[in-house]
Amino acid sequence: MSAYRLSLPYERPPLRRRASGLALALAVELVLVLVLATLGRFAPESRKASEALVVDLMPESHSQHSASQARSRQKPVAHSSTRPLLKAPPIVLPSRPTIAVPPPAPLQPSPLLEMSSADMAAADIRNLPKADSGSVGDSEVVGTGPHGETLYRAEWARHPTDAELGGYLPANAPDGFGLIACKTIANDRVDDCIELDQDPPGSHLASAVRQAAWQFRIRPPRRNGVPLVGSWVSIRIDYESIGPGRGR
Repeated sequence: MSAYRLSLPYERPPLRRRASGLALALAVELVLVLVLATLGRFAPESRKASEALVVDLMPESHSQHSASQARSRQKPVAHSSTRPLLKAPPIVLPSRPTIAVPPPAPLQPSPLLEMSSADMAAADIRNLPKADSGSVGDSEVVGTGPHGETLYRAEWARHPTDAELGGYLPANAPDGFGLIACKTIANDRVDDCIELDQDPPGSHLASAVRQAAWQFRIRPPRRNGVPLVGSWVSIRIDYESIGPGRGR
């Protein structure tokens, strides 16, 4: 008894295996083409506009409010500004400079004193006499004293007042002068005064000067810058009709 069995794919000849694979691929492609071709038949049909009457049962106020909102959304209102636009002022450039240039300052005189070469040579301290020459700061010699001493011109530390001199004038004293010599002592004082001369003669003006001499303030004479206390000085007082004059 003979038996029948199906042959397996790998047992088939190669040509038959290739033919069956090709047929299977063609069948799949055919199915895809049929699916794509039938898609247009199932597209949804467009509905026609309904001619039925639709009644709104909402209140009238609500309908008006909804309509006004719809109109406000459809037609926006443009708000115009009532403020006028400000125009910028025109810029005017000056044709000429407006800043005034100050006038030049006047030349100030120089505080320096112009000196010639001769003046500068005279002002040179190297040309001044030395202190030991006996001519700088020395008192002036005017004669000799009562015993042959050197007599110097008096240098007043303070001039006497009319009251100090007038108390020793004789009655009806004429205009003139009185000349005396005194010895200098400490504290700018004088002592041992003697009468030297007067004018007019016999007027007693020298006596009036001698009696008032205790009030005098006279510096001692100087020699080489050193005060010579104890030296003799000449004192002269001039008298005028309006009162005693300045002594010398």
